[in-house]
Amino acid sequence: MKVNGHEICAGADLRGAYLIYANLRGADLSGAYLIYANLRGADLRGAYLRGANLSGANLIGANLIGANLSEANLSEANLSDANLSDADLSDAKLRGANLRGAILCDANLSGAEISFRGRVVVVHFTQKDNRLGQN
Repeated sequence: MKVNGHEICAGADLRGAYLIYANLRGADLSGAYLIYANLRGADLRGAYLRGANLSGANLIGANLIGANLSEANLSEANLSDANLSDADLSDAKLRGANLRGAILCDANLSGAEISFRGRVVVVHFTQKDNRLGQN
């Protein structure tokens, strides 16, 4: 699959790619290098991004409903106003990520590293399915 001249596939080198509002629904980008990529408003519903490097990426307003971001590096990524409902962020690195206004309803954050004002927190859940919003 090609989007804006970029080959979209597992392990792709998409550093700094311009993928604003791109339709990447269900795309396999596992292990891809998306460092500083511009994915503002992109449709990444159900995308497979396990182990991808999205450090410094612009994901403002991106639709990541049901995306698999397990073990992904999202350090310093801008996820403000992104929809991460039902996303798998288990063991993801979110150090310094901007999550202002992000929707994390039923997202799996088990083992994720998140920093708050310079303090790193590893998220651990005791609930059976390790999902936010479950009782």
